[in-house]
Amino acid sequence: MVTSEFAVAGLMPQLAEGLGTGIEQIGYLVTIFAVAMTVGGPPLTMLLLRFPPKNALLTIIAVFLVGNVIAALATSYAVMVVARIISGVASQAFFGIAVSLSARLVDERMRGRANGVAMNGLMLGTLLGLPLATFVGGQLGWQAAFWTISLLTVIAAILTLAFVQNPADDTPEEAPRSMRDELTVLRRPQLQLALISSTLIIGATFSMFSFFTPIFTEIAGFPESLVPLLLLAYGAATLVGNMVVARLADRHTISTLLAGTGLNVIFLAGLGLFTDVPPLALVFMLGIGLVGVTMNPAMAVRVQRAGSTTPLVNTIHASFITFGVILGSAIGSALIPAYGLRAPIALGITLAVLALLAILPAFTTAYLRSGHREQVHARDGEVVEAR
Repeated sequence: MVTSEFAVAGLMPQLAEGLGTGIEQIGYLVTIFAVAMTVGGPPLTMLLLRFPPKNALLTIIAVFLVGNVIAALATSYAVMVVARIISGVASQAFFGIAVSLSARLVDERMRGRANGVAMNGLMLGTLLGLPLATFVGGQLGWQAAFWTISLLTVIAAILTLAFVQNPADDTPEEAPRSMRDELTVLRRPQLQLALISSTLIIGATFSMFSFFTPIFTEIAGFPESLVPLLLLAYGAATLVGNMVVARLADRHTISTLLAGTGLNVIFLAGLGLFTDVPPLALVFMLGIGLVGVTMNPAMAVRVQRAGSTTPLVNTIHASFITFGVILGSAIGSALIPAYGLRAPIALGITLAVLALLAILPAFTTAYLRSGHREQVHARDGEVVEAR
């Protein structure tokens, strides 16, 4: 699913030529996918709440497969838009249900690591899937990339059918509740601030990543043939970063988010200043990979503690995450014609700074309520950490 979502970023020139449009319009395909995730994911999740998680996952995979087959057969920009909408809705619902399931299968103290294991799929999609799609699309045409994704989807369905298990029991917190109870949780101020923070953190990274290929070929001067290798390096950085954050997410949730986002500001600024110096651009790109989307496990733990582990809360969190993708890709696309390809990087810096401001209240609360060497949990669901 991550491979499908981000394939557009690695195939922008081929898609623009094949669909008879410009780079900016192809950039909007990233936005359309994200909008579909944000708007369509929660309703689909609500429709599937009464199904066992495994059945829900298989249903979503089938819908996702249909979207990618349509993409592979697309002969116009309009048809590709339809394909992206179908795939996006399925992807968001899958994310929410899968993260909820991963949290329900382990002890509460292990949820950060469990989320990290599940979210390794996001990182592996960037590490392996995206370079594969980019390479296949570059060698055999962009249609072949979506056919490859469709094949991988079928394999994923078979593996899900064979190995995924439904949770044996539900605790009172995790048991299905009325829709009114679910929506009441969303009114908690701590949860709302956590959701906004997630939007800004992801938006900061995707302001750059949505335009990865043109930034590194047209400004940094890397040949197009090296783009798959650059994406592989970026994906490796995200995988390493995700594993580290997953280890820290349970005990140091807020400080991990604050430190990671602060580093992202530095790396984005470095990339913006030295984009035309290939070695430095590569270093800063790897830094963004280490501390950008890799904040996901910590963000998930924060949301689950401030809200709940139910599929709907996790899907809505995913919607806020993908709204960050919308901000980064849509505003970035709008800025490029007037300000060039460095503008999305500047946008990323701005969003990362705003993310820091959104995290600081939780960190301040943790600092004031702790004052000790041991970690405790606040009644409002935020993590309270020692100095």
